[in-house]
This record gives sequence, structure tokens and C-alpha cells, in this order.
Amino acid sequence: MTKPIINLADVPLHEAGNGKGFNAKVGSFGNLIGSTGIGCMLHVVEPGQKAFPFHVHHQIHELFIILEGEGEYRFGGERYKVKADDVLAAPTGGPEVAHQIINTGKTVMKYLGLSTAADTEVVEYPDSGKFGVTSRYDWATGQGGIRHIARTGTGLDYFDGEK
Repeated sequence: MTKPIINLADVPLHEAGNGKGFNAKVGSFGNLIGSTGIGCMLHVVEPGQKAFPFHVHHQIHELFIILEGEGEYRFGGERYKVKADDVLAAPTGGPEVAHQIINTGKTVMKYLGLSTAADTEVVEYPDSGKFGVTSRYDWATGQGGIRHIARTGTGLDYFDGEK
């Protein structure tokens, strides 16, 4: 039986980002405590950095809780100042609810990301014109299933390669 409790100090973290403006330590821990149907991730972001690009989900609803630090929440066409104890909604939809958390403070920002779970997901990235599709992909390990990122408009004909 999996122990149904974890202390955030014990969440295993790994580096995520591109070594430029996207740098964070993140740890997915819902599966470690036997949680199913709800995603749980700890984010630790240094000043001036972001964990993820501006994006919006088609299936997964997210909610963020700022634990430490301060920053900015891009949400659709708006920007909001955020600080410890703020709770941020990130519903599904289109560019009008795309979201991104930026550490604009002088100290480390820590926040929790909670989400519904879906075996299949489409994510749009309005800043870069990309989209991503995942199915049966394990975000905690970065393995399994399908994960594909492409630019809008670069698809193939439905019957391409078919006999």
C-alpha cells in the first residue's frame, strides 16, 4: 500500500526548461501518494524565470497555489501580480484563458499546480503558434504513449501514406 502522505520537502525534483528564460525544478507527486484523477506538481522557479511557455489546455483544468515568492500571472490578454497564498485558476479553452506564471520577484517562487487528469490532451501555445498532443504519456517520467509538438498548419492530408 502506498503511503497517502508526502511532505513537500520530500518531493523529488528534476530540472525543466531550456536553460534560457525557462528554468524550474518541478516534481510530480500525485502518483507517489496514490492519487489518481488529480495531477499534483511542485514548481520551484528562480527570479526572472518561468517554468513553462504561455499555453492553454483543451482537456485539463489547472489550479495554482502560490506558496512562496511573488510574480506575475499572464492570463489571456491580462497580467496580474501574484504573491504567497494567492490561488490562480486556469480553465480549459482557447487563447482567452492561456496562462503562464513568471517569477518577477527577487526570491525563489514556489507554487503547487493541481489539475484534473486526462489520458489524452491537446495544448496550444499562442506565443509561438505551436500545439502539442499527448496520449497515455507519463509526465512524471517523460516516457510512454505519444507526445508530439508541431506548428499549426503543418499537418498531413488525412490519407497521406495510405494505400
